[in-house]
Amino acid sequence: MSEKAFNGQVVVITGAGQGIGYEIARLLCRQGANVVLNDIDDELAKKAAENIEREGGCCIPMTGNAGDSSFAYRMVEEAVRRFGSLDIAIANAGITIFGDFFTFSPEALQKVLSVNLGGSFFLAQASAKQMKMQQAGGSMLLMSSVTGQQAHKDLAAYGMTKAGIGMLAKTLVVELSRYNISINAIAPGATVTERTTGDQEFIKTWSRITPMGHPASVADIANAALFLVSPASRHITGQTLVIDGGWTSTSPQP
Repeated sequence: MSEKAFNGQVVVITGAGQGIGYEIARLLCRQGANVVLNDIDDELAKKAAENIEREGGCCIPMTGNAGDSSFAYRMVEEAVRRFGSLDIAIANAGITIFGDFFTFSPEALQKVLSVNLGGSFFLAQASAKQMKMQQAGGSMLLMSSVTGQQAHKDLAAYGMTKAGIGMLAKTLVVELSRYNISINAIAPGATVTERTTGDQEFIKTWSRITPMGHPASVADIANAALFLVSPASRHITGQTLVIDGGWTSTSPQP
C-alpha cells in the first residue's frame, strides 16, 4: 500500500481510545484518512485524537456507548457532517466478561450482547444506509476473536458473540455486495495492549503456547485491518481473518 492509500477517505471506528482500535485509527490517519474516533471513555477518546492530530492526522473524537443503536447513527451523521461522506466503518468496540457458565447473570449477558453484537450490527446498518445512498461503495470491518473459533474457559458468552460477528460478516455479503460494499472480520489472538503490557505472565504464557513464539502486537492486527479495508482487498468479502500466530492450530489453554 502507498503512504497515502486512504487519502481523503472518511472512517468511523468504535472503541479506539487505546489498544488495537487506536493503532488502526492512527495508521489510517497516517495514510491520509479523516477519522471519527469513538470511545466510551471521554478522556481516552480526546487524548487519542489529540495524539493522532499531533502526528499530522485528521481525527475527531466522539464519546459514547457503541452498543447504543441511536449512537451508531449519530456517529455516521457526524462523519458526514464533518467530512461529507463515509467510506469505511470499523466496529472495533467490545467488552470481555469472564464468568462461570453456571452462574453467569442475565445482566452480564445482556451487556456483552449489546456492545459486541448490537454495536457491530447497528454500526454496519447505519453505515450501509449511508454508503448505499452515496452510490460509491465502501468497506466495513468487524472485530471478532479467536474465542469465536475455539473454546476458551469462562468465556462462553464472549465467545458466542465473537462467533456471531463472523457470521454477521458472512451474512451481510448477501445484503451489501450489490452496492459494492465489502464486509469482513478479523479475529485477533492474544495481543499485547495497554491492559497486558505490564503483565509479564501474560506475555510469558502466550509466548509459550503460541506457535510463532510470542503474542501479537497492536501493529500486527492493525496492518491486517488496513489491508481488509483498502482497495487491495476489493474482491475479499464475508471472510474472517484469524491473526493469532498459529494458536488456533494447536489451541493449548493458557
